[in-house]
Parts: sequence; C-alpha cells; structure tokens
Amino acid sequence: MTAFNDESGSGDALRRTLGVNRRRFLSTCTAVAAGAVAAPVLAASPALAQDEGRGHGHDHGHGRGHVLVPPGKRGIILYTVRDATARDPLASDLPSGFREVFKQLARHGYRQVEFAGYNQHANAPGGAGLESVAGARLLRSWLDDYGLRAQGNHGFIPPSWPLISTDLDTFKKHLEIANILGMDHMGTGGDPTGSSYRADWDVAADKWNALGAIARREGIKLYTHNHDAAYGFLLDGGPLDAQGRPTRSSGIRKLEYFLKVTDPKLVWLEMDIFWAHVAQYKFRSYTAHDGSTREKVFDPAGLVSRHNKRYPLFHAKDGVVSTTNGMGYDMVPFGTGVIDYTTFFSRVGERNYHNPMVEDDNSPSATDPAQSLREAKISYDNLAALRAKKR
Repeated sequence: MTAFNDESGSGDALRRTLGVNRRRFLSTCTAVAAGAVAAPVLAASPALAQDEGRGHGHDHGHGRGHVLVPPGKRGIILYTVRDATARDPLASDLPSGFREVFKQLARHGYRQVEFAGYNQHANAPGGAGLESVAGARLLRSWLDDYGLRAQGNHGFIPPSWPLISTDLDTFKKHLEIANILGMDHMGTGGDPTGSSYRADWDVAADKWNALGAIARREGIKLYTHNHDAAYGFLLDGGPLDAQGRPTRSSGIRKLEYFLKVTDPKLVWLEMDIFWAHVAQYKFRSYTAHDGSTREKVFDPAGLVSRHNKRYPLFHAKDGVVSTTNGMGYDMVPFGTGVIDYTTFFSRVGERNYHNPMVEDDNSPSATDPAQSLREAKISYDNLAALRAKKR
C-alpha cells in the first residue's frame, strides 16, 4: 500500500494517500449514517520549568507574538472529564455521557478530543459500551454535530508478543474504530515496557515496529505515551548482576533509545509534558559504565526539537512545585502552574503539526460534580491565551 507522507505535516492532503482515502470513504459513510525543575533545591524550584525560560501562559497578546496553539489544534483527553462521561443522566442535570460532554467541550472552544476508551454510563444515549463499529459510528455522528475531531485514543495494545490471533483481531478492530472516528493517530496510555534494560527495550521496539506496520496499512499512526519512568536512564553496560543484567548506563534515556531503534515511519510518541518534567526532576544523574557518577538534566523541549515529527501529540498538563511527593510537582489545571508552556511551545515550533491535549488527572471531584468541566474551560482559556514572545 502506498505510504502517506510522514514528514510533511502540512495538511491532510499531504499527510494521506491511498491508505487514508479508504479512511475518507469510511468517514463519509459514517457521516451519512449518523477538534529545569532544577534539582529539589525547591527555593529555586519553579526553575524546573524555567530552565525553559521565564513567564507563563496567562497573556492575552499584549507585547506578544503569534498564537502558539492554533484554534483547530486545541484538544483535551476525555480522561480529564471521565466523571462526566460516566455520570448517570437520570440522576443529574449536569452534562452526562459522550454526547452531552462533546457539546459542552465544543462550547468551551475545544476542537479536538482524545479518547481514553469508549465506555460511558449505561443510561446515556447509546448505552454503556461503544467499543464497536456501531458505537464508533454513533460517536462520530456526535463529534460531527459539535464540530469536534477525534485525534487519538488511549486504547488497546496487544499484550502478547509474538502476537496471538485474538490480540491481533482486537487490535484490528480498534484500528477500524479509529478509522470510523476519523483519527490520524491511535495509541496507548502506557510505556512500551516497564523495564530499565536495553534487551527489553529491543524486544519492545520489535513489537511496536510490527504493530506500527499493521496500523500504517490502515492509514493510522501508532503512538506510545510516557510517564516519568520512561525518561529515566537505560541500563546498558557495566558489571552484570546475579541474573546477568547490566547495572550501569551510557546516559541515554529509555525513550531516547526507543526513538533510535524504532522506525520513524511506523512508530510515534505522545509526550506527556508534565511527566517529562517529573523525569527532569527525578532522573538527574546516573552511574556510568566506568562507575563514575555523572549529571545529565533532561530537557523535554530539546528532545522534541531533535525528533519533532516523531511527536505529533502532547499531553498539556500543568503542575505546581511540591517538596513532599517525590515528583517535584502536584498536578493542577493547565495554565495555573509553573511549567513554562510559552517557552516549551515556542521552542518545539511546528504549531500546525503538534496536537496538544489538555489533561488533568485530578479534575474529577467526589464533592464537586461540576469541577472537571469547569476546569476544562479554565484550561482551554489558558491554552488559547498562549502567545509567542516577541523578540
């Protein structure tokens, strides 16, 4: 099958060829049928993010340059409002289920969503489980109704390797659902492996290259998502332990190695910028192959800049400094923390290619049912307000 142009990033027409013409056909049928921490020297710690520059995103354009995140690229992962999609519409006047949540997010201004599965409350239109072709068609009709585009999903990645037939069938079903929903990308919320050893990352790379090839044949870009551990240091040399495993590092980080050993035409990444900054805080030194201790502070924006087209999606998630939780940050709504997104987005550029998805794991509240959608609006406004600094 003819490959789409993975390197252009300059619009649908240039990103898609035969594989995505099939997707357009599916979409049309669907529419007819139914958008440094520096070290824990915490007095200076808001420099975690300010290693990337000063200032934040609460600017509405005074003395600033162009919009950093264009309107059509402003998205949210639905995990942020998972309490609303799971809410019983018969027991609340608040937005409940996918259809009403889509409507509210569109009112806030969002134009893209990233799914975190396809389940909602059983009393919502369509019923509880929409992880099917019929469910995808219904979801697509609601997305179209409110001017939203599905841009990804944290969904099924086969646990088996080599692949067993049932896992392969389920993976292909998810690709079909992604096509119906009109996604360019499909991914997962987990790391390729939880291991620190190079041999395990080599196995993960083989698996992801194979899965990426299957996805590419369906016109989909397959991506993995990071937590902090995946930007820790790879164990790839030095003396071996009792199990014959390396105990020291060359200083390369796990996902940096993964980028090196996976095919850029088959495998993509979604950087969770919050967790990347947690990694910046936690993983500052390593034991080299010769036994010396070396410092190497992680630069999330620098890594993206070196591999820009490998990062089509971001999780845009903010934090305030924490001296107690071991991570350096506590998560807060986007634009209310210290991570310097103005400088991050300015440094990585490619604003018409990247797709930032607002996320806050803590937005759902047991005592304030309206909180997650209210904070989604706050996050949208702060994302929309980001402007490049004039030079």
